[in-house]
Amino acid sequence: MTPARPRPLAGLPPEPFFVLSASAQYLGAVVAVRLFDDLAPAGVAWLRVVGAAIVLVAVSAPRLLRGGRWTSAEVGAAAVFGAAVAFMNLTFYLAIDRMDMGKGVAIEFIGPICVAALATRTRRNTWALVFAVTGVALLSGLEIDREPLGLLWIFLASACWAAYIVVGARVARLDRGLAGLGVGLVFGAVLIAPFGAPSSGPAWSSPALLLAAMSVGVLSNAIGYGLEQSILRAIPVRRFSVLLALLPVTATVFGAAFLDQIPSLADLAGIGLVLVGVVVQQRDVIEPPAD
Repeated sequence: MTPARPRPLAGLPPEPFFVLSASAQYLGAVVAVRLFDDLAPAGVAWLRVVGAAIVLVAVSAPRLLRGGRWTSAEVGAAAVFGAAVAFMNLTFYLAIDRMDMGKGVAIEFIGPICVAALATRTRRNTWALVFAVTGVALLSGLEIDREPLGLLWIFLASACWAAYIVVGARVARLDRGLAGLGVGLVFGAVLIAPFGAPSSGPAWSSPALLLAAMSVGVLSNAIGYGLEQSILRAIPVRRFSVLLALLPVTATVFGAAFLDQIPSLADLAGIGLVLVGVVVQQRDVIEPPAD
């Protein structure tokens, strides 16, 4: 029998990897927001997915060629996953073009909260979820009447985020490595092309713009989501969903540091509660399959 493939995070806590993933994602988001002056958000989102797909397929090409034939179920799971990622990226950029990044990510976290709530079984995990939800509510500012169109986009992004978690866990456990993410993003890039390609024109006449937009995909998708795929192979979906509360915190920090989006005292209190929720939750892991 072929020995089980070693897990990248075996024996290591996932929290530092989450912070690294979040940092890559929101460093990419900072670059994206600055591109909005020259490119429409939909165009940036499409180029982000295209750039990530190219890099991931290139990096995983040897495994794609030697990994054996993909089943229709595997291709279907990758396609649904890629669609969720691409539309999440598209609607998220349309939202943060209209609201602060930290608040947008906080409201978007409703999707992971719903996934975590459905999978919560113990009192300890329930308290962890309560702390995380309260913290995210404070970060969002509960300002649901200021930017209705931005909120529509962020709620759609939230639904896509929930789908990303559920389907992403399945793709992660196909044991296709980055190839699963790369194949999925190829599908995603094709699906959102009608929304993003028409507004991407300025990038094709400016190498600097094109390189910057593609770098967003490398940071936010190839590195950020690549790390999350490794994490999803090691911990249950419920724990993963609660740990995603670190993303609104990271987005708030990056928004303050690079976009002058300074958090209020309520935002800081929300960050504290989110961190409490992450610390309180039960640290269950997925046991590797027996040899």
